[in-house]
Amino acid sequence: MSKQPIHVAIAILYQDNKFLMQLRDDVPNIPYPAHWALFGGHVEPGETPDIAVQREILEEIGYILPPFFEFGCYADDAVVRHVFHAPLLLEFKQLVLNEGWDMGLLTPEDIRKGKFYSANAGGEKPLGAIPQQILLEFMEKDLVIS
Repeated sequence: MSKQPIHVAIAILYQDNKFLMQLRDDVPNIPYPAHWALFGGHVEPGETPDIAVQREILEEIGYILPPFFEFGCYADDAVVRHVFHAPLLLEFKQLVLNEGWDMGLLTPEDIRKGKFYSANAGGEKPLGAIPQQILLEFMEKDLVIS
């Protein structure tokens, strides 16, 4: 019997041609420990991905998503990632990090470079491979991200 993949809902949040990312905790039993990733999380039983992404973003940074759009779905044997995108309409300093080690607004150059400095971590930390791939594809689509 094969194990069913878990479903997660994640958000690409953008402001002034920068992307909001979370530096995940440095805990070995989570995916991408001490890596930059997109905000989001598990889709709970009975929840749709669009409801899950709204709940997760509110829990993780205290942000109520404005109207948002589906970007795509990325699946492998273990995880189905439902990806949405929306503008970040609050100032960065108005966000409250409730989950994770740090957060930052990364430029397209940071995304391409694959690492970003965190004052909390005291150095540069890598981007997770899949979040980086998703953002590179998003930037290729040249969607409005101001």
